[in-house]
Amino acid sequence: MTPFLIFLLFLSLTVVPSGAADDGDQTESSADISEVIARANTGKTSRLMHGDIRQNLDRNASPCTARGCKWPKRNGRVYVPVAISSRYSRAERNIIIRGLLTFHASTCVRFVWRRNWHRNYIYIYSGDGCWSYLGRQRRGQYVSLMKNGCVYTGTVQHEILHALGFHHEQVRSDRDDFVTILTKNIQSGTESNFEKVQTNNLDTPYDFNSVMHYSKYAFSKNGQPTIIAKSDPNLNFGRATEMSENDIARVNALYQC
Repeated sequence: MTPFLIFLLFLSLTVVPSGAADDGDQTESSADISEVIARANTGKTSRLMHGDIRQNLDRNASPCTARGCKWPKRNGRVYVPVAISSRYSRAERNIIIRGLLTFHASTCVRFVWRRNWHRNYIYIYSGDGCWSYLGRQRRGQYVSLMKNGCVYTGTVQHEILHALGFHHEQVRSDRDDFVTILTKNIQSGTESNFEKVQTNNLDTPYDFNSVMHYSKYAFSKNGQPTIIAKSDPNLNFGRATEMSENDIARVNALYQC
């Protein structure tokens, strides 16, 4: 049996019946992902950049997907080994697995259970907040989805997109054509979270509905917007609870699905 089929079999054996939940289990939330991440990461800024990206001090700031941090492709699919901490409850584990399986439904990315011969893999655990490294790292890399704060389908998608090599939408290289950053409203010490990155935008449009977009009030010190849309200053955005069509299209473009 292939690792992919074993992955699906495990899901079918561990799904919590409808209406049932373990004591203390986290349930799905309709809150937008940027709000969930900001709340979970409040006061947890050590080695985090752009709010939820863990810094790899061995790499410079150049876009890494052109320099070896894409996950390898084989026979038309991108196989990403994954391990999930046993500290999660069964219901939490199922939410994480379902979040991973959304990539199977719409991209050529396939998550398989990590085996001891896999040198590079993702380890999902309940760390200090919600965060991920950017792109594939050397050997095992952590993705933190804190219990009682980060275990939602959209948050899984957001952090896994980071691990696949994607940055936040509002820092992409062409963002100044679409948004204005109101620095006067940004919390002191968080200004670097809004710095532009020299991204590969993969010929996809700027997407206010992306699961990777901050809310317009992200890191606000006074309740006023920190990001406004140039097309409509009253536009509300950064409210996604799951990947948009553009998010999916970018995965398929980057990995040539």
